[in-house]
Amino acid sequence: MTAPHEINAARELIARTGETLYNRQLAHGSAGNLSIRLDDGTLLLTPTNSSLGYLDPARLSHLASDGRLLDGDPPSKEAFFHLAVYDERPTAQAVVHLHSTHCVAVSCLCHETTDDVLPPLTAYHVMRVGRLPLVPYFRPGDQALAGAVRKVAKDHHAMLLANHGPIVAGKSLRDAAWTYEELEETAKLFFLLGDRKTSPLDAAQIAEINRAFPS
Repeated sequence: MTAPHEINAARELIARTGETLYNRQLAHGSAGNLSIRLDDGTLLLTPTNSSLGYLDPARLSHLASDGRLLDGDPPSKEAFFHLAVYDERPTAQAVVHLHSTHCVAVSCLCHETTDDVLPPLTAYHVMRVGRLPLVPYFRPGDQALAGAVRKVAKDHHAMLLANHGPIVAGKSLRDAAWTYEELEETAKLFFLLGDRKTSPLDAAQIAEINRAFPS
């Protein structure tokens, strides 16, 4: 069982991180959700209909590993895909899901292939994000999305939900949030460059980065 002081520290961390992401305009209104997996396998998750900029640590949803509410407010309706990511990625300790402008814009485009929908424009995108697969569209709250997320999460810590936004898992909440920020910056570069001829990193350069900075 996770000690109460550790749970309280995780609650405070989620609230501080949510406020930071909100103030950086990566989250808006009541969109998006954050979670941390505790040492005992239970989860802390942002509640339904809550703004990441104004979270009350004491009211965060505390869930069992099967999704049962242990205490706190009812969880986000998207709790099921957090659970799916954790099931497929045993090393993941946090999940960030936001609706940031440029990432959502990428999710609305038509893509010739869906296995990697952003070019490797920078070494930092390769290091932090890697390949970014596109998951087919499901309406918000559709439990069928869990199966689609599971298929992708086993091999990818970041994915993009069509017409929705990214899911990013990390070894800590800070790690997941920083990866999300790198992803949004790459999406922003993608649109700034537009139709101009670009020189994304090639396979040899990507392989060198992966050897130097193994995940």
